[in-house]
Amino acid sequence: MSREFDIVIVGAGIIGAVTAGLVVSRGLCAPNRVAIIADRFPTDFDANADWELRVFALSRASERVLRECRVWERMPADRRCAYERICVWDASGSPQGRGCVIFDCAEIGEPNLGSIVDARVLQAHCLRAARDAGVVFIEAALRGLELSDASAHIALGDGREFRCKLLVGADGTASRTRELLGIGTAGHAYDQDAMVAHVRSEKPHQNSAWQRFLPSGPLAFLPLPDGRSSIVWSTSRSDAARLRALDARAFSAELSAASDGAFGACELVSPIAGFPLQLQYAEDYVAPNAVLVGDAAHVVHPLAGQGLNLGLLDCAALVEVLAGATGAQQVGDLRLLRRYERWRKSENLLAAAAMDGIDRLFSNGNPVLASLRSASLGAVGQLPFIKRQFARRALGLSGDVPAFRVDRSSPHR
Repeated sequence: MSREFDIVIVGAGIIGAVTAGLVVSRGLCAPNRVAIIADRFPTDFDANADWELRVFALSRASERVLRECRVWERMPADRRCAYERICVWDASGSPQGRGCVIFDCAEIGEPNLGSIVDARVLQAHCLRAARDAGVVFIEAALRGLELSDASAHIALGDGREFRCKLLVGADGTASRTRELLGIGTAGHAYDQDAMVAHVRSEKPHQNSAWQRFLPSGPLAFLPLPDGRSSIVWSTSRSDAARLRALDARAFSAELSAASDGAFGACELVSPIAGFPLQLQYAEDYVAPNAVLVGDAAHVVHPLAGQGLNLGLLDCAALVEVLAGATGAQQVGDLRLLRRYERWRKSENLLAAAAMDGIDRLFSNGNPVLASLRSASLGAVGQLPFIKRQFARRALGLSGDVPAFRVDRSSPHR
């Protein structure tokens, strides 16, 4: 195996695999000059297994990114579910009346508002696509890293060493790459855990995503293709611990009450998983011959399901910037990488601030704010132009987004 690569990506998650796939798709370097390094590459998924507890709500922009690296068409139809509406309401209102706003794909001329996908299956197909494209997979832990003006020198836990022109840190929230680069983070932990599980409900989900804002945090119902829903229930850590300790019948009763009876009786049909929530952002995204993408660069509250979507836009933006290199610029040129940092850092910080602000506004029991929340949601529901702008932004169809090249003809940025 060559000891030199053009681009090495640390992390075998969705973001790392997609970055590799886009690099090859854009022809930035030969496939065998791109490598993914990871402690462990996941085994392939069992087609007969149930949906993973973790699901992602993918925007139209994310779908286009996945189409470009030839992942989207690989996803089995029974592992994705397009949703046509989003209903959001405050605890003081109702899902069809006061304090509610409904976004409908017909209002913006789109076939849907996004798709819910199985996290494990999506990761497997992203890795398959990268491997099929000729990307080299190296299974080992990242032990050391040294940067020079011309390259990054990588030391692995098994003793192997490599050099590359650009190192991409796509290794998640607790990024080892970010740590070795000496890049600090800022942010704060929320006093919330998110619980995820699958449920059946008495009333159908209507191919819609539903979210109710409770004083302790948001509760979301995301549609699955077999009629079930995947829930993401964010609540205080103490309450989450209490809820996870309940038996299935008691948890189902609490869930039915928390959803305001919008779905009738709910039945828990899976285990419950939970994880703590935090806001975190890297102080820098780049260093000479090194760059951060996805959760290694930013982590936001999951209340709008934008975490993976922001990461996939990072991938597309980085590759677009690299494709626009001029003259003698190399892919690791710091001036080139700064363009990516300026572009994505501003967009990601704006999204993080918006999610943080929404959580602070809705996740409390202040009666004055309750009235303000209800009035605000009701007002948005009565303003078609504002609703369209919110929906298009969430879909990744507006804002400073990359020029997607599914048709291979769009100009570089």
